[in-house]
Amino acid sequence: MIRPADPRDFEQIMAFWNPMIRNTTVTFSSEEKTSEGLRDMIAIRRAAGAEFLVADAGGQVLGLATYAQFRGGNGYRHAMEHTIILAPEAQGRGFGRALMVALEEHARAAGCHVLVAGVSGENAAGLGFHAAIGYVETGRLPQVGRKFGRWLDLVLMQKTL
Repeated sequence: MIRPADPRDFEQIMAFWNPMIRNTTVTFSSEEKTSEGLRDMIAIRRAAGAEFLVADAGGQVLGLATYAQFRGGNGYRHAMEHTIILAPEAQGRGFGRALMVALEEHARAAGCHVLVAGVSGENAAGLGFHAAIGYVETGRLPQVGRKFGRWLDLVLMQKTL
C-alpha cells in the first residue's frame, strides 16, 4: 500500500536510508537522516503542496518517494525534483513503480509539469529504473559531487507529466 508518511515511519525509513547514505554513492550527501529532520522535511514539503509517500507492506515500510521544487524562484514552480529510496529487500518487487505512479499522480494534481531525477552516474540500477518508467536523460554534470574521496557525476533525467 502506498500512503503518506507519518512520524511512526521514521525509524523504519532511517533503517534503510541511513545505510545507503553511509555506504553508497546513490546519494552524494553524507548527512544521515534524523527523526527531527524527517519531520521538518515532510512539513516543509506538505506546506508547499508536495508530498512524502511510503510503500507499506503489512506495517513494514519498504520505500519512500517525495518531491520538492527543482530550483528556487517562481519561474520553476511547475518543475519538481523527486527522491525515491527503497529498502534492499524491496528492490525488484514493484514497490518503486507503485511509489512513482502515486507520486506522479500527486505532482500532476498539484500543478507539476515536469519531474526531474538527479541520479548518480554510478547508479546503474537507478538510471535503468528511471528509463524504464519513461524518464529521459537531459544532462550529465561531470564531477559535481564528491564522496569517499572521489568525484562523482550527476545525471539529470526528466519526465513531462
